[in-house]
Amino acid sequence: MKPIAIFYEHPDWFRPLFAELERRGIAYVRIDAASHSYDPSERDGLYSLVFNRASPSAYLRGHRQTTFYTLHWLKHLELLGVPVVNGSAVYAVELSKATQLDVLRELGLPYPRAVAINDARQAAIAARDLRFPVVVKANIGGSGAGIVRFDTLEDVVAAAERGGLDLGLDYTALVQELAPLRGGHITRVEVLNGKFLYAIDVYPAGDSFNLCPADVCQTMGGEELSRSACAVDAEKNGMRVEESKPGSAIVAEVERIAKRVGLDVGGIEYLVDDRDGRHYFYDINALSNFVADPLRVIGFDPFARLVDYLETRSRASAPSGTETAALLNV
Repeated sequence: MKPIAIFYEHPDWFRPLFAELERRGIAYVRIDAASHSYDPSERDGLYSLVFNRASPSAYLRGHRQTTFYTLHWLKHLELLGVPVVNGSAVYAVELSKATQLDVLRELGLPYPRAVAINDARQAAIAARDLRFPVVVKANIGGSGAGIVRFDTLEDVVAAAERGGLDLGLDYTALVQELAPLRGGHITRVEVLNGKFLYAIDVYPAGDSFNLCPADVCQTMGGEELSRSACAVDAEKNGMRVEESKPGSAIVAEVERIAKRVGLDVGGIEYLVDDRDGRHYFYDINALSNFVADPLRVIGFDPFARLVDYLETRSRASAPSGTETAALLNV
């Protein structure tokens, strides 16, 4: 049987995944997304399954070459018939916060008002019809990168004039309303095979926009979390986390989003606006970093269930006994 391929860029986030694959003796290979090549003329894939773990925030680690290359390689694999977990369609959605809002609008689901721009001079024009505070966020982000808060229209104008607005890798950004968080937290719902896996409430530290679950450092009770799934150099940033129990209606909406975009594994985030008490979806993450110290926070190991899923998908792609015999007789 061909091995499973894990296509990844971050050196630390997936250590628990690798450990679980090795514990079970599952054949797999690690592929460095930041240094890779493929031959468009090849006719057969080398892997039983490819698990896409490339991150939009790779450019923060000097690996901006992975962002669009990943999209090309995933499409190549799909043309070869190689099964891909989190394939090109959902990866393309992750690379565009603007497209994510289009999906939410299409599904009739709530999201914070926003305007997409490709010129910093348009930011102030866009912000005029929005409630302040607003954020300008890069279309391609990750880990809170490229997000700046503005409390007044004058602040937006001044930032644009001094060149203080970064529109990101694709020169596209959103000017979006920033809602006050009811309860001081956002909620991230993780899905596996497109279905609800667990949910957590993440309490950001100060004005930080980094809400990566793997970077959370303590529980609501102040207990330090194991950092085994985090970057080696991750700072203790004051973020706190606790398990969440969203209602069945929100779970159903999350699963609708996952189905629409083809999200196999990932996190969908929403907030409750303290001004009106309504929930608003604002991010679809195809790169799922499970919460640090999951046994303590949610009571089970999501990596074990993830490997169950990968193993099942990999076996489903393997030739049957009859097909194998036919191949050997070719």
